[in-house]
Amino acid sequence: MGKVTGFMEIDRQLAKYQPASDRIRHFREFTIPMSDPEVQKQAARCMDCGIPYCHGPTGCPVHNQIPDWNDLVYNGNWDEAIRNLHSTNNFPEFTGRICPAPCEEACTLNLEDAPVTIKTVEQAIADKAYEMGYIVPQPAVVKTGKKVAIIGSGPAGMAAAQQLARAGHEVHVYERESKPGGLLRYGIPDFKMEKNFIDRRVDQMRGEGVTFHCGVNVGVDRTVDSLIAEHDAVLYCGGSETPRDAGIPGVEFHGVHDAMPYLVQQNRRVGRENIDSVGWPSAPILAGGKHIVVVGGGDTASDCVGTAFRQGAVKVTQLDIRPQPPEKEDKLSVWPFWATKMRTSSSQAEGAVREFQVATLEFVGEDGVLTGVKCCQVDERRKPIAGTEFVIKADLAFIAIGFSGPGTDSVLKDMGDKLAIGKDKRGGSFVTANDQDYRTSVDKVWAAGDVRRGQSLVVWAIREGRQAARAIDEALMGSTVLPR
Repeated sequence: MGKVTGFMEIDRQLAKYQPASDRIRHFREFTIPMSDPEVQKQAARCMDCGIPYCHGPTGCPVHNQIPDWNDLVYNGNWDEAIRNLHSTNNFPEFTGRICPAPCEEACTLNLEDAPVTIKTVEQAIADKAYEMGYIVPQPAVVKTGKKVAIIGSGPAGMAAAQQLARAGHEVHVYERESKPGGLLRYGIPDFKMEKNFIDRRVDQMRGEGVTFHCGVNVGVDRTVDSLIAEHDAVLYCGGSETPRDAGIPGVEFHGVHDAMPYLVQQNRRVGRENIDSVGWPSAPILAGGKHIVVVGGGDTASDCVGTAFRQGAVKVTQLDIRPQPPEKEDKLSVWPFWATKMRTSSSQAEGAVREFQVATLEFVGEDGVLTGVKCCQVDERRKPIAGTEFVIKADLAFIAIGFSGPGTDSVLKDMGDKLAIGKDKRGGSFVTANDQDYRTSVDKVWAAGDVRRGQSLVVWAIREGRQAARAIDEALMGSTVLPR
């Protein structure tokens, strides 16, 4: 709970950033960490609110016991704080950096626009635990003799692998890329999360008996049926990676790209890897000295903005078809749920021009090369308003409007009609499995994460990986002690 009167005595304080003029010169993280006493003061603000909405389902998908570890941090008990945090979240150093923090939106103090800095405290606990040597391999004492294959090493696959290994199973993780991490490594820029944090967790998991098979594209390099034959269970955590079709004329022009190939390329450069990647274009995409237009208003679009600035873009314009949200939400009608309000990411704050309530009509060009993006204003029903057309100069354009489902050229192609696929309201696809036992239509095959629920947050992927691990353990052993 923290200090009983802390929320009245201590002001909310956020970690500071390096100035934009400095941080756009590199791809490293730029948050300036708080000192331990500063973090403890922020944890002390956690009040005795009666019903802690920060827990979930309104606040935290993994149901972190936030008041408990705030109190532990306030009292300087960092060892117990990381044990408590790990009881619900395998990778708090990931979520402490990249989660949008719905827990803070659900905090009772957010009624006064001063929620506890939960995300900052969470990251501090994880970083302190590594500094103090509290995070070490925890191999199972008793082995079950059961063997589990996991397809995909993103946050869902990693969380499931760690849980299953600690339950005593022999776990093999198959990853098509050259290193583990999935979206965490290749989709999220290093300036939001450096990849040494993934490497440390992978080392810990190897110490717990997890075997990583990188450079193996399941469905292409080896069949799913072969995995089923060799393992007692197979968990599919392939993510959602098929870009949503924008339906914008002119996408064939040189200079128009989907967002993810651009982000993957730069992450591979930073990681000193060859930019060639399975399933992504290999021709270099660079924004240096160019005018950039990013279509879309979400996190992926924001990541493109920050990456473009670091590559030396002259100007970056971000187009959002949604109306500009209010600066402040109506607390009494929204809280404790996620509110629609004006939010500015660190990347957008680096100098992006943001256009709201604007539709992208077409990409225009000359001799097959992009020269501009034709746009117009839209009404409240997102219909074009006649006479409002305008063209934005563009040398590169990135489409970042989300993903419509898992990749179709590997696992899904290999399994054919055997694996049941569902459709969402927007026409996207997902592997059919419920959120209780995570079983698919194929015997011995489970599915979790974005491949099952559609594109979502990393914290939701971790939750699904943990729950699927519990379901698999229960199916293999008849009972389970893994938490749900």
